[in-house]
Amino acid sequence: MSQKVLLNSKEVNIILHRLACQLIENHNDFSNTVLIGLQPRGKFLADRLAKILKEDYKVKDLKYGHLDITFFRDDFRRGEKPLEANTTAIDFIVEDKGVVFVDDVLYTGRSIRAALTAIQSFGRPNHIELLTLIDRRFSRHLPIQPDYRGRQVDAINKEKVIVNWQENEGEDAVYLINK
Repeated sequence: MSQKVLLNSKEVNIILHRLACQLIENHNDFSNTVLIGLQPRGKFLADRLAKILKEDYKVKDLKYGHLDITFFRDDFRRGEKPLEANTTAIDFIVEDKGVVFVDDVLYTGRSIRAALTAIQSFGRPNHIELLTLIDRRFSRHLPIQPDYRGRQVDAINKEKVIVNWQENEGEDAVYLINK
């Protein structure tokens, strides 16, 4: 198994600030926009972006939460082990709001399809956008593309992209693993 560093801590930080700036350019004060981190891994990216937007760019009333998509996935009954649900933390209505889904890696697009179904429990958004740290563009099963992307990665065959977060794995880094 070989491992290649795609992004180090400094590069991750630069990309997070660039993504935050792009969000501000398109959504101004976020009065009509909410951020939703997709559980489990998009939560870390959404938390980090929310912190940057609030602390570094002084966005006052940012609404953001986390959405569990476990039982909305089309493959949730196919695994050998029982699934464990994550928590959903959305204490606002998304009715007529702009929603920005936040996930760490866009791979097949199935998680996003599940999120599109799951979010309907919280209202009907005006529009939905997708922000992803890593876009694996050659692996789609569904016609889904990000509106905001940190980095595009062309992973092939059995290669896997792993995103580590300081809050969870003790480092900010993105790796390409060849099994």
